[in-house]
Amino acid sequence: MAFMLLFGPGYTGSRIADALRADGWEVATAGRDTAPDAVQAAIDRASHILSCAPPEGDGDPVLAAYGDAIARGPARWLGYLSSTGVYGDSDGGWVDESAAIAGRRGGRIAADAMWLERGARVLRLPGIYGPGRSALDRVAAGTAHRIDLPGQVFSRIHVDDIVAAVLAAIAQGPGGAYNIADDCPAPQNAVIEAACALLNTPAPALLPIDKAGLSPAARAFYGENRRVANGKAKRLLGWQPRFPDYRAGLRALSASTSPTSTSTPPANASADQR
Repeated sequence: MAFMLLFGPGYTGSRIADALRADGWEVATAGRDTAPDAVQAAIDRASHILSCAPPEGDGDPVLAAYGDAIARGPARWLGYLSSTGVYGDSDGGWVDESAAIAGRRGGRIAADAMWLERGARVLRLPGIYGPGRSALDRVAAGTAHRIDLPGQVFSRIHVDDIVAAVLAAIAQGPGGAYNIADDCPAPQNAVIEAACALLNTPAPALLPIDKAGLSPAARAFYGENRRVANGKAKRLLGWQPRFPDYRAGLRALSASTSPTSTSTPPANASADQR
């Protein structure tokens, strides 16, 4: 039986674990409070290892604690969920996996490079949304913003499409970096307006960024402007997004769930919040 050891079973990692179990895998998860002996025992059995854990400081906490053990262990497949933030600001231009690594996230850049050096499938993710974590939830909670930043665009990805990308990367494709993003980079304002339309709610006022009361993390999010290309994942992994744009994703969420504010992240909903 295939055995996946998954580090960082948060919002996205838990869904990946559930999908693997549904496919008949044995899955062990390791979080911050998991005993080191239990982690070591899982490493000694794992055929596959996936880390969804965010970086800490200037490096990767999983490799810092267990890198040598992973190298000695039997796992024949390694994966890591990274962030398209490693590319930094491209002034709205397209970035693919050949783009320079020049982001502001030093720890994420270091962790991304460390996993690549080990031959991992490194899936670089933009803003993550899904049930309980979407523009629908922010609009319903009254925390949505529209920021007056003409020309600002972002890429995003539905959590179910991340799960599908991990399964595709297990099934085929060489080690390396893969951008996992939808087909339609778009202004955040357009996403908020689409959510308002689905909820039959007036759009929030358009505000200058200095008047929006954003947290430092959210403000930094708006300081980057890029479009993320996903062609490599389509070619080499055979992956296609089920939700190719935010409209399809929001429509599906609106039809299947009731928006809730209980698990709504900050407005950036970044790939570092798994």
